[in-house]
Amino acid sequence: MQHKEFRVGYDEYGSDEELASADAELLSIARRVTAHAYAPYSNFHVGAAARLVNGEIVTGTNQENASFPAGICAERTLLSVAASLHPGIAIDTLAISYDNANGPSNRPIAPCGICRQSLQEFEQRTGQSMRVILGGQSGKIFLLPQSSLLLPFAFSADELK
Repeated sequence: MQHKEFRVGYDEYGSDEELASADAELLSIARRVTAHAYAPYSNFHVGAAARLVNGEIVTGTNQENASFPAGICAERTLLSVAASLHPGIAIDTLAISYDNANGPSNRPIAPCGICRQSLQEFEQRTGQSMRVILGGQSGKIFLLPQSSLLLPFAFSADELK
């Protein structure tokens, strides 16, 4: 028997003022687009903003519907927009924020499982790691060097070959 461990390294910032200016700008966009989320059932508005390797910025928000919890998360909306408008272009950095109408929005939250899988696969298919910034409307911010760190033991296209 061998004991093995996963270790996830990330940077923690006390506020957006500590971030590099490009990262602070991207998080600011993610925070602002939470206003465009359609979340009448959960009242949990999520916004995502990504800087592609070509410099373009794309955004996405969560979109709920009456058959709640069916809907689409902000992260997967963003990935669809990026792949549709900029096919084959990798994402350099993704920022995710939220605005919870039922409580505070002052700490980082991580994407759901299906979004983690989708982010990991987007990295794999574009062949480039995607930095991830996680933050609420205020408070601490986490920065991960690649989205695949969010999903240890990921199931990938390699398993289907």
